[in-house]
Amino acid sequence: MTTPAGSGRGFGSVSWWGLSPALDLQAESPPVDPDSQADTVHRTPELDVLLLGSVDGRHLLRTLSRAKLWPRRRFNFFVLENNLEAVARHMLIFSLALEEPEKMGLQERSETFLEVWGNALLRPPVAAFVRAQADLLAHLVPEPDRLEEQLPWLSLRALKFRERDALEAVFRFWAGCEKGPEAFPMNRLWDSRLRHYLGSRYDARRGVSDWDLRMKLHDRGAQVIHPQEFRRWRDTGVAFELRDSSAYHVPNRTLASGRLLSYVRVHCLSWPTAASRSPRSQGPQHRPHLPPLSLLFQRGERVAARGYWGDIATGPFVAFGIEADDESLLRTSNGQPVKTAGEITQHNVTELLREVAAWGRARATRGDPEEQQHAEGSPEPGTAAAPTPESFTIHFLPLNSAQTLHHKSCYNGRFQLLYVACGMVHLLIPELGACVAPGGNLIVELARYLVDLRQEQLQGFNTRVGELAQAAGFAPQTGARPSEIFARFCKSQESALGNTVPAVEPGTPPLDVLAQPLEASSPALEGLTQPLQGGTPHCEPCQLPSEAPGSLSEVLTQPQGALALPNCESDSKTGV
Repeated sequence: MTTPAGSGRGFGSVSWWGLSPALDLQAESPPVDPDSQADTVHRTPELDVLLLGSVDGRHLLRTLSRAKLWPRRRFNFFVLENNLEAVARHMLIFSLALEEPEKMGLQERSETFLEVWGNALLRPPVAAFVRAQADLLAHLVPEPDRLEEQLPWLSLRALKFRERDALEAVFRFWAGCEKGPEAFPMNRLWDSRLRHYLGSRYDARRGVSDWDLRMKLHDRGAQVIHPQEFRRWRDTGVAFELRDSSAYHVPNRTLASGRLLSYVRVHCLSWPTAASRSPRSQGPQHRPHLPPLSLLFQRGERVAARGYWGDIATGPFVAFGIEADDESLLRTSNGQPVKTAGEITQHNVTELLREVAAWGRARATRGDPEEQQHAEGSPEPGTAAAPTPESFTIHFLPLNSAQTLHHKSCYNGRFQLLYVACGMVHLLIPELGACVAPGGNLIVELARYLVDLRQEQLQGFNTRVGELAQAAGFAPQTGARPSEIFARFCKSQESALGNTVPAVEPGTPPLDVLAQPLEASSPALEGLTQPLQGGTPHCEPCQLPSEAPGSLSEVLTQPQGALALPNCESDSKTGV
C-alpha cells in the first residue's frame, strides 16, 4: 500500500537504463595469457563476457568504441536479462548504432539514440523510425537464417521458442499493431506512477526533486545534473530535450512492459435501510446506533496489464552524463558546472557512435574484398581500422537461466569477465560463479545513485555484495582502484569449479529488492496500467525469488531467516 510518504520504490521493477557510467570491458578483464597465444597464432584471441542486467548496452558500445586501444580480440557478449522488453531494446539500440552512415547521419543517429533510450515521449520522426525498425525486426526474429544474414552480430539461438514468439510480439506492438494513443498513454501512466511513488508529497514534487538532486545525487558525485533538466524529467519523463518542448508528444513504446497484476475487489456492506428498521426506531430519539461500515476484501484474478514500471527517481543521466574523456566538459565556473548532464551525454554518445561506425562499415563491406581492403588499408584519420563483421557477437540467454548455466559444458568455466547490475545481485550465487574461469574477474554495480537509499543502507548493500561474492568463490581484487560505483573481485586460479565454492546459507536473504515490483494488489494501481488485448502471446515468466523481502532496509536490518514474505503477486514478464 502507498504510505503517506509515498511508496519509496522509485527504481521500479524494470530497468531501462543503467545506474552507473559505461565501462570498457577490455580494461576490466584479465590480460591475455601469453601461454595461450601459441594456440591462437592463426586466429584472434577471444574475450567471453557474461552480463546480467546490463539493460541498455552501454558497456558493450563503449567496449567496441575503444577496441582500437587494445590488441585485436574477438568479443563474445552473453547477455541475460529478466524481461524480453530489455532484449528488444538491446536489439533496437544496436541496430541504430550500426546503421549505415548513408542512411542516417551521425547527428541524427545520436539524437535518435538519446530520445529512444531515455525519453518517455518522442518526436514524430523518431517514432516513425522506431515503427519501421520494429517492423523489420519483427519479421527477422522468426526467421533465423535471414536474421543471421542481415544481423551477423546477433544470436538468438539460445532463446526458447516461446520467448522468440513473445519477442516478436514486443516488436509488433512497437510497430503499431495496436493503434491509437490509448494503447500506451504515457502521460497518464507516468503521472499515475509518480503519484503512487510520492504519495502525499505529490503536490510538493518540485521541492522533492530538488532535494533528491542536491542532497543525494550531487553529494554522490553527479553535480553536472542541472536542476531544470532533472525537474523536467521527473515531471514529464523527457530527459533530453533536443528540440522545442512541443515536439515531444508521441509515447515511447519501447518503455512499455507487461505485468500480471492481482487486483483486489472491495465489497461494501451497507447500513440497514429505513424499511428494515422497527417502527419504534424511526424517531431520532429512538434511532439505534448504526454499526460501522464494513468492507469485504476479495482477491481477484491475475490480469495481464501494460504500463510503465521503470525508474522515476534517478533518471538516465548517470550512464553517459557524469563522466567524460574530455576533461573540459567537466570544468566548473564559480563553483557551477559549465555543461549539463544532457550536453555531456549528447557529446559522449556522438563520439561513441562515431567510433562504433567502424563496425558498421565493416558489415557494409562484407563480401566485397576490394572495398574491404581499401577500408583496412586507408582508415580515416582518428579512427581505427575497420574490423570484420564477425569480430563480435551478442548472444541473448534464456530468462531464468542464471542458476542453470553451469550445467552446460559450453558455459562452465568459460567467461573471463562477469558483470552483475545492482538489480540482479540476488543472482550472484555459487552456481553462477562456476561459469567464470579461474583467474576471471567479477564487476558488480553498486547502488550509489539510487536516491531512495540512505547512506547506511548503501553501506549495508556494499557489505552484502562482498558476502555474496565471497560465497560465489570470488575475492576482492588486489591493487584495484577504490570505487564507490563498482565492486571488483577476482576468482582464484586455484578455485575448482563446482566443489570448493562455499554454499550460501538457507537464511541468507536475496538482494533482489532493488527490482521489486509495485504493490500489485493495491486498488490505486488501476490508473497505472493498460489492459493487454487478446491474441498477444505471453513470454515465459522470469520468476522472482519467492522469499524476496519487501524493502532494502528489511534486508539490511533484520536478522537472517526473519524476513516476512510480501503480499504481492505481480510479475514483470508478460509479453506486450
